[in-house]
Amino acid sequence: MTWSIIAHDRRTGEIGLAVSTCAFAVGARVPFVATGVGAIATQAFVNPYYGYRGLELLRAGASAEDVLRIVTAADEGRAQRQAHVMDRQFRFAAYTGASCVPWCGHLIGKGFSVAGNMLAGPEVIEATAAAFEKAKRRPLSERFILALRAGQAAGGDKRGKQSAAMLIHDAEEYPLFDLRVDDHAEPIEELARLLGVANQRYIHYRKFMPSRDNPAGVTDRDEIERRIAQSMKEAARGGAKTRKTRA
Repeated sequence: MTWSIIAHDRRTGEIGLAVSTCAFAVGARVPFVATGVGAIATQAFVNPYYGYRGLELLRAGASAEDVLRIVTAADEGRAQRQAHVMDRQFRFAAYTGASCVPWCGHLIGKGFSVAGNMLAGPEVIEATAAAFEKAKRRPLSERFILALRAGQAAGGDKRGKQSAAMLIHDAEEYPLFDLRVDDHAEPIEELARLLGVANQRYIHYRKFMPSRDNPAGVTDRDEIERRIAQSMKEAARGGAKTRKTRA
């Protein structure tokens, strides 16, 4: 009932997952990501324990393939499940149960994996993968949006559209982005809008939150505002340079 993409950005070190479906609140059930550990998408007849147990196994050093082997072996409902995993070594593995609703399947690319079920056809995950690969120079968050849009244009979930989500981690233990669209006529476009809102101010403010390098963060309000303003100016200059280069 869903398709999703897990990826690692080698340039920034970010890891994450994006997903869309014709069901309510997909972000509350499918994505599991932990910094320095890996990422898991559990879908079809969702078993959330694939995510919780899978992250435990990844923390203990299990490979992506081992995680899927262990969680599916312990699940009598595995024929109805679908999952894909990235481990801390950025190795990928995917599982599509024999009784998942067609079209269903998965593919593993260089630095990413895509999986889906109850889709219009294999072209959904193929288009998702192709768009993601084509946008290599873009930030991971933007690549995810482009990938989901391409999958939707290829047919997406054959029942329709309702929710979407994006979960990305950088070096911190808390997310860089945790965006959810629980119920919307155009969930991927709403996800893109939320990403745009996050990039206006939040992404600049986040630089001054508590971090591994600076556990206290910045707590002076005036100093935070000054630094946010400077960060926004630098981002605007960088964007202008990028646009000129592309032109």
